[in-house]
Amino acid sequence: MTIRPLHDRVLVRPTEEEKVSAGGIIIPDSANGEKPNTGEIIAAGNGRITDSGDVRAMDVKVGDKVLFGQYSGQAVKVEGEDLIMMKEEDILGVVA
Repeated sequence: MTIRPLHDRVLVRPTEEEKVSAGGIIIPDSANGEKPNTGEIIAAGNGRITDSGDVRAMDVKVGDKVLFGQYSGQAVKVEGEDLIMMKEEDILGVVA
């Protein structure tokens, strides 16, 4: 199953960041309780439809690493993988 986001929505694969303690012990995300707020765009819609009916192109594209709010978007599961579907406006910035 593949998903193609509509309009100004993007499909994001959250980045799993391992945290290492001062002693070198790897702390899993589940111990922290916070979900990651960075990820990679794996699919994007065509853009937002304006009031005049024109399509405003997206500022982000597939492959961009993005920063988003902790509670942004809707969690979806595609072929066993946890992804996030969100509007372009929920993206805070592109990570260089």
